[in-house]
Amino acid sequence: MSIGKLVGIAGTALRSNLAALERPYKLNFSITYWCQSRCLSCNIWQIKPKGELSIEEIREFARKNDYFKWIEITGGEPFLRPDLVEIVRAFSESSKGLYILTMPTNSLCDHAMVERKLGEILSLGIPKVAITVSLDGYRELHDRLRGVPGNYDKAIDMFRRLISLKREFPNLYMVFGYTLSKLNMGEFQKTFEAVKREIPEITHNDFHINLAQLSENYYNNSGNDIAPDNSKVVGELSEFVGHMRYQPGVIPAIESTFMKNLIVYAKTGKSPMRSRSLDASLFMDSYGNVYPSIMWNRKIGNIRDSGYDLMPIWRNDEANGVRRDIKEGRDPSQWTSCEAYQSITGNMLSMFR
Repeated sequence: MSIGKLVGIAGTALRSNLAALERPYKLNFSITYWCQSRCLSCNIWQIKPKGELSIEEIREFARKNDYFKWIEITGGEPFLRPDLVEIVRAFSESSKGLYILTMPTNSLCDHAMVERKLGEILSLGIPKVAITVSLDGYRELHDRLRGVPGNYDKAIDMFRRLISLKREFPNLYMVFGYTLSKLNMGEFQKTFEAVKREIPEITHNDFHINLAQLSENYYNNSGNDIAPDNSKVVGELSEFVGHMRYQPGVIPAIESTFMKNLIVYAKTGKSPMRSRSLDASLFMDSYGNVYPSIMWNRKIGNIRDSGYDLMPIWRNDEANGVRRDIKEGRDPSQWTSCEAYQSITGNMLSMFR
């Protein structure tokens, strides 16, 4: 079954290199904006959401849109939704070709509960389940940037639990997620060394780095002064990539390409590859609003208005206008993993020309 799902997502990604897709294969879905963090680089935690999609609505959406092969669940903190397992189950049962599920955590929920729910999710038969444990610095720095004393120690404990869980579930893949901003610039290596003292087997491949970016429709941080000094960031990112080692597998290959192009993005401020927003992927918030991406505040519709069927929104005039803007280079520059991974898989053939 896993081989069949891998062939399915690989075939769809290959087709996306050759022509526009009739429907997306990746859904980036913020299931809630509730969050216990108090991050200095992100203002999602300041949102007090009301009227988020219910589990019944999500089940209906999953049932009517059964073609997703890659689902990225995000928040807020996903584990704050008591029905998280049921949300994942809804997509797993409807989208028979679902190959990969990705999800972050800030490690602030009860760890026994997280471990139990992850075990249930890992038992659903999804071939790859990737968990990102947020970690933006060594103990003092991380706790200050996240605004929660003790958060660093909780992140370390969470990662240790994931290491143990992987012994039972080989479909689990986990990394530390490090958001590099003006607030922690130049501190990655010190962070890595601190983590390695706690978890000796850790390597640079166990970290994923994103550059802090501004987003009005997702991070709610358009007024924040968090952009790092690109000239210094390039050196820090280059040093990191130099420590990465080859690992077999689809996820490590995509991650390696992402990191190398993150250096390009830092140097130029421009997206290294053509965007696949509203072709391979979309972003949907916890109220059912549909956007091209987390970085583009251009609403194209709401699934509540379309009877939870994405296709009327996918084919409407606003969506087609977005696609024209992308084709003519008028889309915002972005290189975050939420959007970059499908750009990588959708531009594979051009890399070998």
